[in-house]
Amino acid sequence: MAAHAESLWIKNPIAILAEGAGNGIVVSGGRIAELVPSGKVPTTPYNATSDASRHVVLPGLVNTHHHMFQTLTRAHPDAINRPLWPWIKALYPIWARGVTPERFRVAARLGMTELMLSGCTCASDHHYLFTQGLERSMDVEAEEASALGLRMTLTRGALDLASGDGEQAVAPRSVIQDTDAVLDDCTRILSRYHDRSDGAMLQVALAPNALFDVSFELLTETARMSRETGCALHTHLVETKAEADFVRAEHGCDAVDFLEKCGWLNERTWLAHAIHFDDSEIARLGKHGVGICHCPTSNMVLASGTCRTKELEAAGCKIGLGVDGSASNDNSNLMESLRHALMLGRLRYGAEAITHLDVLRWATEGSAACLGRSDIGKIAVGKQADLAFFSLDELRFSGAGDPLAALILCGAHHADRVMVQGRWTVTDGAPVGMDMAQLRYQHGEAARALLQDL
Repeated sequence: MAAHAESLWIKNPIAILAEGAGNGIVVSGGRIAELVPSGKVPTTPYNATSDASRHVVLPGLVNTHHHMFQTLTRAHPDAINRPLWPWIKALYPIWARGVTPERFRVAARLGMTELMLSGCTCASDHHYLFTQGLERSMDVEAEEASALGLRMTLTRGALDLASGDGEQAVAPRSVIQDTDAVLDDCTRILSRYHDRSDGAMLQVALAPNALFDVSFELLTETARMSRETGCALHTHLVETKAEADFVRAEHGCDAVDFLEKCGWLNERTWLAHAIHFDDSEIARLGKHGVGICHCPTSNMVLASGTCRTKELEAAGCKIGLGVDGSASNDNSNLMESLRHALMLGRLRYGAEAITHLDVLRWATEGSAACLGRSDIGKIAVGKQADLAFFSLDELRFSGAGDPLAALILCGAHHADRVMVQGRWTVTDGAPVGMDMAQLRYQHGEAARALLQDL
C-alpha cells in the first residue's frame, strides 16, 4: 500500500462535509492538521497537494453491522422472497456445510472491498459462524483488513444454543460452540487485537448473536469482559415482533429489562436493528446511551419493520448505519444504505423530518460513536484522516444543485478515492494493489463450489 505524504493539502473540493474547510484540508501524520477556509491557503507547512476539484469529500463512512460470509449466498433461490425466520432456516444448513476456511477468507475480502469502494473506512463484521475449520475467523478478518487498509472492529459473534434448545433457536448443532470455548477465544482475541489507543486500526467487540440463541451465562460473562477491558458489546435485538414477544414469554420482562439483567444496559453496547421497542424501552435505552445500528436495506428486504430512529435519537441513543448481511441486503454498499435510510425515514416521519445531513451524520459520527470511537467519523483537526471522495461526473448527477444532497438523492454508490489514516486505499475507483477481476473470479468460484457441495 502506498505510504501517505508527510503533509498533504487536499485542495479545492466541490463540497466538503465540514465547517470552515471550503478550500480543503491538510493531512499530516495520518491526521487532519488544518481546515482551510474558502479563499485561503494553509498555514500548516505541506510538501504535496491533491486536487479535489472533481470531488465531494466526506468523512469515511463507518459500517456498524455486517455478516461478510453471507456474500457467498446472495439471492439464493431457497431464501429469496421470504421473511426472516423462513429465510434463515433455509440458509443455515447451507452455511453450516459449505463455508470452508478458504471460502470464508475470499468472502471476507470481497465484503471488505465492496464496503471500501462505497466510501467505508471502518467496518464491523458480526461474525458468528464458527464451524469446524473456522475457529480462527477473527484472525482471517484481521489479516484481510490489514492487507486492504480498512479500519476494523473484529466483532466476535457466538452461538451456544441450537435448534431445540429454545422456542426461537434455529441454528443447527454443527454451528454451536461450547460456552467455555467461546469465552476462551474472546479472551484470546481481546489480548491479541484490542487496541484502545487513538487511531487504532483494529479493535474488538464481543457479540453473542441474539437473545434467543445464546445462554444467559454467555451474555453475563461477555458483559464482565467488557467492563474489564473496555471493549464494546453487540447483538441483534428485536429485529422482529416475534423476538420481542419471545423475550417477554421466556424471561418475564421486556428486552431492555433483560439487557439490564445481563449487564448490557450501558454506553458500551450497540444493537442491530432495534425495530420493535416500545416507548418505555426507548426511553431507557436513551438514558443509558445505548447505540443503535439501523439496517434499512435488510429490514425492507425481509419486511421486518422500521427502526424508530427519530425517537431513539431524541431519547439519547447513538444512531449508526449498517449494511447487514450480504444475503439479506444483498450487497455491501454502505452509500446505498444511506439513501435507503433517507427514503424509509421519510416514509415514516415525513419529507421534512429526515434530511440528507441526518443520514450522513448517522453513517459517520453516529456509527463511530456506536463503536465507541471519537477519533473517526468527522472532518476536524486532530481526527484521523479517514476520507471518502465522490465525483459527480456520472449522468445521474447532471443538474444537481446541492453536491452533498446529490450524493444521497441522486444515488451515489461508488467512491472515486478513499483515504484511511492518511493513506490512499482507493484511487481512480479501484483498491490500491488489488486485482478486482481476480477477486471476482475467486469469489464466484467459491460460491459455485459451496452450492455444488449441497
